[in-house]
Amino acid sequence: MMLMQSRALVQRSRLLGPAFVAAVAYVDPGNVATNTAAGASYGYLLLWVLVGATLMAGLVQYLSAKVGWLTGESLPALVGSRTRRSVRLTYWVQAELVAVATDIAEIVGGAVALQLLFGLPTVLGAVITAAVSTGLLLVQDRRGQRSFERVITGLLAIVTIGFLSGLVISPPDPAQAAAGLLPRLAGADSALLAVGMLGATVMPHAVYLHSALVRDRHGKADATCARPTLRAIRLDVTLAMVVAGAVNIGMLLLAASTLFGIEVNGLQAAQAAIGDQLGPVIATTFALGLLASGLASTSVGGYAGAVIMEGLLHRRIPLLWRRVLTAIPALILLAAGLDATRLLILSQVILSFGIPFALVPLVRIARDRSLMRLVPTLRATIACAWVVVGIVVALNCVLIALTVLEV
Repeated sequence: MMLMQSRALVQRSRLLGPAFVAAVAYVDPGNVATNTAAGASYGYLLLWVLVGATLMAGLVQYLSAKVGWLTGESLPALVGSRTRRSVRLTYWVQAELVAVATDIAEIVGGAVALQLLFGLPTVLGAVITAAVSTGLLLVQDRRGQRSFERVITGLLAIVTIGFLSGLVISPPDPAQAAAGLLPRLAGADSALLAVGMLGATVMPHAVYLHSALVRDRHGKADATCARPTLRAIRLDVTLAMVVAGAVNIGMLLLAASTLFGIEVNGLQAAQAAIGDQLGPVIATTFALGLLASGLASTSVGGYAGAVIMEGLLHRRIPLLWRRVLTAIPALILLAAGLDATRLLILSQVILSFGIPFALVPLVRIARDRSLMRLVPTLRATIACAWVVVGIVVALNCVLIALTVLEV
């Protein structure tokens, strides 16, 4: 019996991986900027946003993986097959804008990390980040998905160590952290950060990508293996989101316990403050975590962009050209002298507005019993998914209202 259970565990572990690639999108430099800004400016006030967003993301990623597994198609391909040409093109435009916003955050984050570590100009750092991420994408293109998964998972481990090591020296206050679980805001700026944190945690491009990752890894389900494989997929998503959630929450807790009350303007200032408070070793691990985050997430973002284009337009362009085209906006904005941290936060807000366009079709497809006939989605699960969509839309409306009132 124990031998059979061990074999089953080993077999299930071999199915793990796609969710960890998607999870990298949840710990990208945009997360670092929004979570650090939230902790430094408001302490533990917005902790509830991260906890709620992580739970939402877990549900969303599971549905995305399930759709990809049971249909054998990516979410963009399913959307493209169910809409007329004009709607499909419009949908593609907004999805590409989301992909560009993602790339801005990730390339800028990598550039900032290289500046912190080696003193490189941000524009040069952005070029290096784009070049290295292209190399990582070539791993996937030439050596297959499993090799790509191993590389990205390794970078995710560096991200985890880089952003959580400071908590060993400066642990959070338990009582204040518990108080941060009570949902509340403190004006338009906190609402902007809350929406940015949501956009950085429930990533639209990760929703599109995960369905393709599972499709490419497992193919299309059949009746004999649908439920066992789906259990392994659920475990994959759970473990990946536990890691991503812990990293995100750890970032905010570290900023709240170390940086709250200190004037912090940007990631450079945050890293310097961490160095002053916790020492140069922790400051260096923070910068290394940011660099690993930028390299891994921009590679994953490039992969997602290719999935979106192929699914909606049935076209593929050379990897190098796509990487250059999506990197250009980040290079232009940095060359114009715009503040890198502000760019990161605003890019996450743009992502948040793109979430409903990914979630609504996902939920509609996940509830389609003809497509999900091997393992139909429970009504309670669909109801929870619609609640997630409603919360996202409501938070965006709050942001608009508070911003108008501030003006």
